[in-house]
Amino acid sequence: MAKASDLFIKCLEEEGVEYVFGVPGEENLDFLDSLSRSDIKLILTRHEQGAGFMAATYGRHTGKTGVCLATLGPGATNFVTAAAYAQLGGMPMMMITGQKPIKSSKQGRFQILDVVDMMGPITKFTHQLASGDNIPSRVREAFRLAESEKPGAVHLELPEDIADEETDSHPITPSVNRRPVAEGKAIKAARQKIEDAKCPVLVIGGGANRTMTSRMLTQFVEKTGIPWATTQLGKGVIDETTDGYLGCAALSAGDFVHRAIESADLIVNVGHDVIEKPPFFMKQGGAEVIHVSMNRAEVDPVYFPQIEVIGDIANAVWQIKEDIQKQGHWNFDKMMKARQAEVEHTATLDNDVRFPIYPPHLVKAVREVMPADGIICLDNGVYKIWFARNYAARQPNTVLLDNALATMGAGLPSAMGSAMVYPDRKVMAICGDGGFMMNSQEMETAVRLKLNITVLILRDDSYGMIRWKQANMGFEDYGLTFGNPDFVKYAESYGAYGHRIESSEHLAETLRHTLDTDGVHLIDCPVDYSDNDRILNHEIKELSANLEL
Repeated sequence: MAKASDLFIKCLEEEGVEYVFGVPGEENLDFLDSLSRSDIKLILTRHEQGAGFMAATYGRHTGKTGVCLATLGPGATNFVTAAAYAQLGGMPMMMITGQKPIKSSKQGRFQILDVVDMMGPITKFTHQLASGDNIPSRVREAFRLAESEKPGAVHLELPEDIADEETDSHPITPSVNRRPVAEGKAIKAARQKIEDAKCPVLVIGGGANRTMTSRMLTQFVEKTGIPWATTQLGKGVIDETTDGYLGCAALSAGDFVHRAIESADLIVNVGHDVIEKPPFFMKQGGAEVIHVSMNRAEVDPVYFPQIEVIGDIANAVWQIKEDIQKQGHWNFDKMMKARQAEVEHTATLDNDVRFPIYPPHLVKAVREVMPADGIICLDNGVYKIWFARNYAARQPNTVLLDNALATMGAGLPSAMGSAMVYPDRKVMAICGDGGFMMNSQEMETAVRLKLNITVLILRDDSYGMIRWKQANMGFEDYGLTFGNPDFVKYAESYGAYGHRIESSEHLAETLRHTLDTDGVHLIDCPVDYSDNDRILNHEIKELSANLEL
């Protein structure tokens, strides 16, 4: 016989868990005691939301389920945003929450919420453990579901009295699991359709952001020469400095990349996820679409693919690649002309060294100091559009942005999770001042863990994304500005290093210093967003619309 909380920890060990991120409470003390005798490390955070973001990022990088811990009531409710972040973003994550005894109540309804019911709409699986004997099967099922396509969030509630039970159950060893492969006739139909097209194009989405899929897609474009574009969550799947890259669909419409895709007569849509806004490229009588994914297409008025290739994406791309022949009648001139126009337009902006820092120049400065495998973790703000459009990702999961839930507050914790998974790689959190302050308390966690990260704060003293949209809609500038602390002193109060940018030249120098120096570094960087509306809402759309293709 063993204590149920000990069995739970043994189940986590069987799953290969390395860390449990979280904020324990009274109802987790049996679990915490059992964890103290395990090789699994507890990463104590300053807020449950930060723990959830770190666990989700661990899952995004490794493909293994990140685990986080909270108590009942307010601890569990603080997990809600992180659960939605993982669920929509396709990141495997398990939340473990405590609960009062369920077989006898000593405190009435104090702090008690129906957490299982609350988690239902935003997870793949949620369950209250009502017996220690059921722990192995429920843990194994939760991990299986969290990691199966599309990955996402799962939740287990471990009540106090169940954690203290005795049980003779044992952990269940994870099974060998291979994804199903696409059916041969579908592969043949896709290959034939691509060869028959005059101007095919690849559009790479978040579902393709997997290690083996990246390798197969790279080989596919090298063999065929077919150009490719990405969604925001598809950035880095193929090296964006190589020939054939058409750009990222950071804007919803009216960009150069949209003009490039409009010239295609066939779109090979790899790893499409409806989370990333409705597809912009389908209309009745327009280009046909081949849907390559683990999951069948969700058909609606703006998405009705003609061919579906369903199965392991990497294997499907490999099968098509092996048989396809490069065609002499393919012509990509119009696509590449649109891409060249975007490159030329960016070149007119990114050498502007004004101060406060101009967003296009900021992106260029960051790209120049980050190595190919360096990881930037973007919080949510208008700068995300600039980085998605202009920052050339070299490898998968080196640009972590959230274009699914699009939550503020995730930038710093996701950088912390990245630095834990890849301690030898350069990691930078890029946050607006608004998003940074939503989880800035995790600076203490980062310092305590002795992480090596740079936190670049883009300060405009406002909620800049909403302010930009407010201006675009013709509303008065109202209700979106605020004050900030002295960020340098704020960083130093946590034991981190603070830096204040005073010129464009100083930015490049400071970025190099912080990336090459151990410890947690915070950079206060004033930004000039005054041209956002003009460039993103008007100039780009006018220039791309006037292209003669």
